[in-house]
This record gives sequence, structure tokens and C-alpha cells, in this order.
Amino acid sequence: MSRIGKKPIPIPPGVEVTVDGRRVRVKGPKGELVKEFHPDMTFVLEDRVLRVERPTDSSRHRALHGLTRTLVANMIEGVVKGFEESLEIVGVGYRAESKGQSVRFHLGFSHPVDVRPPSGVRIVVESPTLVKVLGPDKELVGRVAAEIRNLRPPEPYKGKGVRYVGEQVRRKAGKTAAATGTQA
Repeated sequence: MSRIGKKPIPIPPGVEVTVDGRRVRVKGPKGELVKEFHPDMTFVLEDRVLRVERPTDSSRHRALHGLTRTLVANMIEGVVKGFEESLEIVGVGYRAESKGQSVRFHLGFSHPVDVRPPSGVRIVVESPTLVKVLGPDKELVGRVAAEIRNLRPPEPYKGKGVRYVGEQVRRKAGKTAAATGTQA
């Protein structure tokens, strides 16, 4: 059996899990998530513990088993604690500011770029150079953070751009003047 897939998922107090065929609905203090899973995977809910079961031992079912269990565990963790991605903005004049529901980024273009987060995700501007993306859905939080990073990815010469906090940017040496050459 899959080592990840066979682990039971404990349901903490304050979280409500509903299984309807292949659809799982998780409701908690941070929100509600609904996801449909592969029809071969079955869910067993008993005594505040959810287990994922697979029909055969084929490699496809083993892979789906671990994936499904991890996705459901992330849904439960998301409605209890939530997920967060932090981005830092590096560069002279590069900054972010809140504008109502959206966030305006000044990233060296001739115009500012406005980003409006999808429902269920919040973008918090902690300082002009630090932005946090928060929400209960891990996939959606990661996607919004990646879209913000792609507005101006870090460049390798000066390191300017939007990057994840703690991300190491490989720096390149710039052009250098020619060594002592002879002129004719």
C-alpha cells in the first residue's frame, strides 16, 4: 500500500467533512472547499477520521491513492490554518500598494499593474516591498503568487523583480571591458 495513502486523516474539531460519492466538501473556520476526485477512489468517514481507499494495487491506483489523500489533508489544513505565500519586491522604485480589493504594482513598466485576487484569496501588502497571498486553497494561493511573480521575474544581473521570500536568485557577471589589447 501507499505509505501516504494509507494514513488516516484526522478531522479536527470545528471542521465538517461531507462525502458525496467522489465529491468532498470541507467546511471550517477559514472557509469552505469543495473538490471532485477520481471515481476509482473511495472515502470512508467514521469517528472523525477519513480514510481513502483504492480498488486495486496497480501503479495508477497507488499514485492516485497518495495524491487523493494529500489533497484532502491539504483541504482540511487550509480551512483550519490557511496557507500563505510571501513575495518580496526588489528594485529601485519597485513597490506595491493596496487599492481597495486589488493591489497595484509599480514594477518599472510605463504603467502600474493592478492585480485583483480571485474569491477566496487575499493579497496583503505588509510593506511597499513585501506582499503576502493568503487563503484556504493551497493550489489557488500558489497560483496567484506565481502569477504575481511572473509580472516581473527576478533578473540574473541585478536581481531586480518579484521573488518568493527566501528564493535564491542565481546572479551572473555582467559584461567586462576587454583585457589589455593592442590597438593598431
